[in-house]
Amino acid sequence: MTRELDAGVISARHRCEHLGDSVDVGELAVGGGEQHAMKWVHEVRGYGRVMRVDVMTFPKALRQMGTTALDTQRAGFDGMLFTEGGRTAYPAVTAAALAAPELEMSTGVAVAFPRSPMITAQVAWELQELTAGRFRLGLGTQVRTHVVRRYGVEFERPGPRLRDYVLAVKASFAAFRGEPLDHHGEFYDLDFINRQWSPGPIDQPDPKVDIAAVNPWMLRMAGEVADGVHVHPIGEPGYLERHVVPGVAAGADRAGRSADDVALIVPVTTIVGDSDEEIAAGRAMARASLSFYGSTPNYAFIWDEAGFEGTTERIRTRQKAGDLAGMAAEITDDHLGVFCTEATWDDLADALVAKYAGIVERLVLYNPAFDTPDRFERYGTVARAISDRSPS
Repeated sequence: MTRELDAGVISARHRCEHLGDSVDVGELAVGGGEQHAMKWVHEVRGYGRVMRVDVMTFPKALRQMGTTALDTQRAGFDGMLFTEGGRTAYPAVTAAALAAPELEMSTGVAVAFPRSPMITAQVAWELQELTAGRFRLGLGTQVRTHVVRRYGVEFERPGPRLRDYVLAVKASFAAFRGEPLDHHGEFYDLDFINRQWSPGPIDQPDPKVDIAAVNPWMLRMAGEVADGVHVHPIGEPGYLERHVVPGVAAGADRAGRSADDVALIVPVTTIVGDSDEEIAAGRAMARASLSFYGSTPNYAFIWDEAGFEGTTERIRTRQKAGDLAGMAAEITDDHLGVFCTEATWDDLADALVAKYAGIVERLVLYNPAFDTPDRFERYGTVARAISDRSPS
């Protein structure tokens, strides 16, 4: 049990640290709350949306990434979504794409501020060319401690800074196609490029630019300027109803575009197995991961609104005492029922389609990265079943 808890907390910490949503949690009123029924969500997002399935991927030594990509492709996943931690995402994407060119590649997410918008745009441009248009650039703010003390760059007003960053990246894309570079934002000024320093046009559309967002201001901002939203791993369907869909729709409306222009990229925690032992192990891992997310104060509102008030406070009390098992024990079966999808292997695809089809463009399976090779392949079969039944 201790090993399972430690693995779950480590995996949760790795993901949570890089989603980077740092907007003031005081801005929580958006979109009318509970009255947004799922029917309304479908109407806003549109029925018949294609749902593709990615696997969460943690960059490894570059010589290993080709094998990982081939295993992912053979298993049946549509793509790989790369986090960024001790190893950077972009070289891993390059190695994976060279080995498995049919896969779709995304960063989910790469840290924005330590790199200039022009550098990020150039890297994304080359990856879009390499993948024949199958690359999505996912960006996040990270958190203040990492940005200031590890990367040594500024972090003030991260939400507006990320908004300006996205616009600067898109202005750079336009400049690569020959348009004048003329971006003057609150944080970034870009107005010089010549042929010698431009990668030049490519025979692919501009890369999609997605951002990690949790709080309402960030979700509205994503609706205004981004091409997709990376939802937090505790983004259960009720949270999608209450905040994500109406927030993105409000931002899109403000920008004069359709909410359908903004993809929802949603990681899911699954508990799957055909035996009591498999289910018990899956629940233990889920409790560990969810308890870590539950300790983050800025995300407490997600638990509270789902009917689990005080979850964050209780978990933080255990955390301060160094009690990992106690943290996990605060996650009840009721929590798991809301924040996870539990099923047999034969039923998992149906369960995920029932929850997310018509709303989500990209479903990200979180668990396979930490599972056995045999179970990884079974997850790939589930991914293929979901993609095959999505409309094209």
